[in-house]
Amino acid sequence: MSHVEVPGAQIYHEVVGKGPLLLCISGADGSVENWRNFAESLKDHFTVVAWDRRGFSRSYITDAQDYEHRLERDADDAALLIKKYSPNEPATVIGNSSGGVVSLRLLTRHPDLIRTLVPYEPPVAKLLDFDQIWAEHEKIYAVYRKEGPFPAYKLFGDLTKSKLMQGFKMDFSTPYLWSNQQFWFEREFMVYPKADFDVERDFRPHVDKLMPVYGVLSPRDAYQYTAMEVTCKKLGLEYLEFPGEHIGQLTHPQQFAQALLQALKAKDKFYAEL
Repeated sequence: MSHVEVPGAQIYHEVVGKGPLLLCISGADGSVENWRNFAESLKDHFTVVAWDRRGFSRSYITDAQDYEHRLERDADDAALLIKKYSPNEPATVIGNSSGGVVSLRLLTRHPDLIRTLVPYEPPVAKLLDFDQIWAEHEKIYAVYRKEGPFPAYKLFGDLTKSKLMQGFKMDFSTPYLWSNQQFWFEREFMVYPKADFDVERDFRPHVDKLMPVYGVLSPRDAYQYTAMEVTCKKLGLEYLEFPGEHIGQLTHPQQFAQALLQALKAKDKFYAEL
């Protein structure tokens, strides 16, 4: 557990295990809590690093931020951690939800740092019927501003068709959750899903690095699922099914970790001996 200084922030991160680097990028609450049990399950195979993305939890801001390019800064923070913990070889990277969007931006900005990228249900709305999805986002954000996160999360659950979100209850016993969710609404909810990606321009050159996954319990008609389904069909990639729903690494950590390990072993000989 330590901090690393990056431009404008101190990044809190946790490291367990030994072996090649596996970098984990958190989604909406931006913190390492989503990965701890998952990391423990893989520590005999990888050096697992997870971090609180800047502005979340223990990664505090130290200077002015370029919020117009916040997604790019998150990707660059990931690159700095890879260079710190794997200076001589590319890393395996998994990003969940908003963290999946960060992982895809990392791929476009720093492809040489990545051996395999595992985007896990990134909500990349611009790959789909953007106008319809964005109208719902605007409605949800307006409710958040007027009434707070509780009713907004109910609407967000309806949009994502997620039973996890539809039944979401704010747990104040988790110290950082309240501030994290507010930060997510203010800085990500209306930004990250509209990230500009082009399948042919951004993903086709790196198709051999991509291993998209989804949760077996995830609704098949929700945009966080269909965005990568469309991408996989265009690229001729298999869309891999893992345990759980949208946050399987948290709800089913051991099973999710084992599924990832087996999928990587089947991918190429580098992972076969891990």
